Amino acid sequence: PTTHNPQPTTHNPQPTTVKAILALDQGTTSSRAILFDVNGSVVATAQREFRQYYPQPGWVEHDPEEIWSTQIGVAAEVLAAVPEAEVAAIGITNQRETTVLWERATGKAVANAIVWQDRRTAAMCEDLKAAGHERLFRERTGLILDPYFSGTKIRWLLDHVGGDRDLAFGTVDAWLVWRLTGGRSHVTDATNASRTLLFDIRRRIWDDDLLRILRIPAAILPRVIGSSEVAGETAAGLPIPAGIAIAGIAGDQQAALFGQRCTAPGMAKNTYGTGCFIVMNTGIEVVASRHGLLSTVACGAFAIEGSVFVAGAAVQWLRDGLGVIGSASEVEELAASVPDSGGVVFVPAFTGLGAPYWDPHARGAILGLTRGSTAAHLARATLDAIAMQSADVLEAMRTDSRLELKELRVDGAGSTNDLLMQVQADVAGVRVVRSNVAEATALGAAYLAGLAVGFWRSEAEIDGLWKAARIFEPRLDHAQRATILDTWRAAVQRTR
Repeated sequence: PTTHNPQPTTHNPQPTTVKAILALDQGTTSSRAILFDVNGSVVATAQREFRQYYPQPGWVEHDPEEIWSTQIGVAAEVLAAVPEAEVAAIGITNQRETTVLWERATGKAVANAIVWQDRRTAAMCEDLKAAGHERLFRERTGLILDPYFSGTKIRWLLDHVGGDRDLAFGTVDAWLVWRLTGGRSHVTDATNASRTLLFDIRRRIWDDDLLRILRIPAAILPRVIGSSEVAGETAAGLPIPAGIAIAGIAGDQQAALFGQRCTAPGMAKNTYGTGCFIVMNTGIEVVASRHGLLSTVACGAFAIEGSVFVAGAAVQWLRDGLGVIGSASEVEELAASVPDSGGVVFVPAFTGLGAPYWDPHARGAILGLTRGSTAAHLARATLDAIAMQSADVLEAMRTDSRLELKELRVDGAGSTNDLLMQVQADVAGVRVVRSNVAEATALGAAYLAGLAVGFWRSEAEIDGLWKAARIFEPRLDHAQRATILDTWRAAVQRTR
């Protein structure tokens, strides 16, 4: 007999489209891609680390092709994870000052990228100071003559690998846009341009006088556009869809300031990543610092900034250099196992000191060791050092800006460390506020791109998306804080 077994009827509804912005966050040690929805929430994320090159003491390089391959790789990965995503635009945020030089005809980099941490042009900067140029650079760019910035890195590359070729310069944002658009767009935004030593931040143009001093041809420079503006579209042949608007670009710290919604004068944020970067909004005023801070362009405003070169990188050193911890996440538990550092002070000046000292020749030191010092004390001293360096910068900001700092909004990987955040509140004497989205840098890039294409209607709309996740109140009185900071600053002087 024939038996009929009808198949059950199954209703398979089409997946609901997820409207999103794709943020590309190209950092110093890894490339990340994050999809954000209209609520500013993370839909999916992917991350890949890439190799760091140290060809000589004080030199730090990246392979531009590896920057590109990891960044486009995580972009494809995150889109594959959410196939129902409808990407309205791409926002890019990037490690600033890192310098790439490539051939226009082939799109191939002529050398490794020189990373912002690199100190090889320290002597060049000293020569420029001795020639009396520092005041002009300071007045036009808001920066000091330091190897940190792109200008002297460009000159070094032109001298050593330039040759007689049609070349293009870019910070990492410009390199990514060039590759994403198949070489059709050679652009950067004002926040990245303001970190090159070549850009007049008041007139918002490349400065001919500074180009002449550094002997850099204007023809190699990208066109400067707004941070929230369509820069081009993705080309065919990439592992992501063609035709997506690249509509937001901002250097990582300005993107974080925007993502943290620090849009009024006196509002400040600190991003705890490889380094620490504290930025305060100063509104329409360019504040000229007398205490080692930088004046810079923010998204829709000016800002002052203090850069701490080594923060999370010190934790990485505990892991990779000393083997004290197996993973970066273990540092909090180890540091919390002791009540304090036991008198150990760690100054992680591996690549010199940033603000407010600006000493490229300083080197790291561990002081106060006794026979009773342990790995836990060193871990605690490492977290203390991150907070102390930031406290130095915040004190300079209060003095220079004459603005009241009511709170410090924090983000980045280090901001998830509760012990570090409490120490930061204690030594800086200010309320520390961790937002509900730790990835404020990527979120800022997403906001800039989304505003440009109408994904969000206004800044008022995105203001309503910011929320505090936790607040850390300072617990030390003025005398206790002063004693701790005096000990720290004495240790800093020993490294110089």
